[in-house]
Amino acid sequence: MSNLRFKALNVIFSRSIHEIKAPSSKISDFFGVNVFDKKKMKDYLSKEAYQSIINSIDLAEPLNREVSEQIASAMKFWAMSKGATHYTHWFQPLTGATAEKHDSFFEPGPDGSAMECFSGSALVQQEPDASSFPSGGIRNTFEARGYTAWDPSSPAFIMESKSGKTLCIPTVFVSYTGEALDYKAPLLKALSALDKAAVDVCHYFDKSIEKVNASLGIEQEYFLVDLALFNARPDLYLTGRTLFGHMSAKGQQLDDHYFGTIPERVYSFMVDFETEALKLGIPLKTRHNEVAPSQFECAPIYEEINLAIDHNQLLMDLMEKIARRHHFKVLLHEKPYAGINGSGKHNNWSMITNTGKNLLSPGKTPKNNLMFLTFFVNTIKAVYEHADLLRSSITSVSNDHRLGANEAPPAIISIFLGSQLSEVLDEIETSRISKKVKEDNALWLGIPKIPQILLDNTDRNRTSPFAFTGNKFEFRAVGSSANSSAPMTILNTIVADQLNTFKVDVDKLIKKGEKKDVAILTVLKRCIKESKNIRFEGNGYSDEWEKEAKSRGLSNIKTTPKALDADVSEKTMALFERTQIFNKREADARHEIRLESFFDITSWGSQFQKSTQKHIF
Repeated sequence: MSNLRFKALNVIFSRSIHEIKAPSSKISDFFGVNVFDKKKMKDYLSKEAYQSIINSIDLAEPLNREVSEQIASAMKFWAMSKGATHYTHWFQPLTGATAEKHDSFFEPGPDGSAMECFSGSALVQQEPDASSFPSGGIRNTFEARGYTAWDPSSPAFIMESKSGKTLCIPTVFVSYTGEALDYKAPLLKALSALDKAAVDVCHYFDKSIEKVNASLGIEQEYFLVDLALFNARPDLYLTGRTLFGHMSAKGQQLDDHYFGTIPERVYSFMVDFETEALKLGIPLKTRHNEVAPSQFECAPIYEEINLAIDHNQLLMDLMEKIARRHHFKVLLHEKPYAGINGSGKHNNWSMITNTGKNLLSPGKTPKNNLMFLTFFVNTIKAVYEHADLLRSSITSVSNDHRLGANEAPPAIISIFLGSQLSEVLDEIETSRISKKVKEDNALWLGIPKIPQILLDNTDRNRTSPFAFTGNKFEFRAVGSSANSSAPMTILNTIVADQLNTFKVDVDKLIKKGEKKDVAILTVLKRCIKESKNIRFEGNGYSDEWEKEAKSRGLSNIKTTPKALDADVSEKTMALFERTQIFNKREADARHEIRLESFFDITSWGSQFQKSTQKHIF
């Protein structure tokens, strides 16, 4: 083993650095060139067809067959002009990876000639084998039929390789009997539920708001290891993490890697994969060294949540492919090395109206502050009510090593607000609500004044799994290898459900004769009081917090099987039934799939570790 590693080091020293040149010195010149986005649709489609697909994207209106044929023809023409010869429905089954089956545009003609065809029906729907993907018993081996259906809200794109180009069409994946077999379908349902619930509540403040989109920015952490060293370690090669061997003599004791100068080979890799990502419309903005040696991070600009998650799945795939060009291996395991930081995927979440207002950004007027407080407090209440389900949404074998070890962040779900906003909520909780409010004024003048910019008014808390950071919540507990659809489906679902409950409670008070703003503040006051236990401003790594959290009644679930109990609890099933995100069969199936995955991986890992004990060096 030692000899193999010395040979690996000799290979590394002989590596040359790839010289990477971007298509242009201006990113705007090539950003999105491989995406069939709205601009290209406008260029290739008739005015009627273009407006029809825009309505489908923005208003969820169905497309008729004639329009589908036009779009398919335009999409084929554009893709072939870029060199694509095949197309695929690109979907996200419950394996955790993406999936695709390529079909050629080529078809033989009746007279023996050849032609390129792509029909509207081929664009809208395909039929992969549903029994060959995890289904939790929904599809048996002899019941193979499933469907992929086009998601117009996520634009088609061209995936390039040295051997060819393929048109990729983002789709949902459902069974023949209609159950969701992927991550995207329930996410779209959750986003629709949040949109409706949030718009209904927005109308208390602004009747012009017609749509609310959840936005997301995903910070992606990862490790880079030279391929020679990676292949010299059977544990790393087969499990994604080290299982034996000595601790590294040099770790992160001095934190000198963090924000340090990016090594030249790594910089070359970053430029290469960022260029390919930008061509696919992934708006990467940031790159830097992370705390642990050989650990790095990239982050995009915020996008609509469905698109942001599709882009993150693409990004992880790109990183793997591009790394091989540079003789690197990307490690997305949450805890690949003992003794140093693991990796996460920080999900920065907010809600944006069609009028451009961030609902989690406070304003300068009492009216805007009341609107902000409504969505802010309801999000806190939703997380408090369903903390165990949110914890389950980010659990996995690999993430157990990070969360269970009380590392950035701990397994206890808590919310950090900062001292100023905590004081605001405490003031509302303890204040007396004045009912002497004139209808034309429609404002409770006792609302505490909240500055528009909060970023400099409080410190950040890296130990909090769910922290407010100025105009968004940062869900830091998501694992680096995860598909963010799972936690984002749950987060959007629970917030939608809480907003629905909030509106019912407010409307009851208004019906009894309370003024609207008094009714809103009365319900907010109750929500603040009931969810107070989940707010925590201190050190989430400390032993004292574990004891305090227990006394507050907060869960500290450190292992996957225990966390997954929340998926099928009576409380969760009632939530899914109210919001229509999952039916019982779908929820039970996903619970079974996740349990099977846990036991398969842990059983295999245990056997591997036993078989390699004699090779420990």
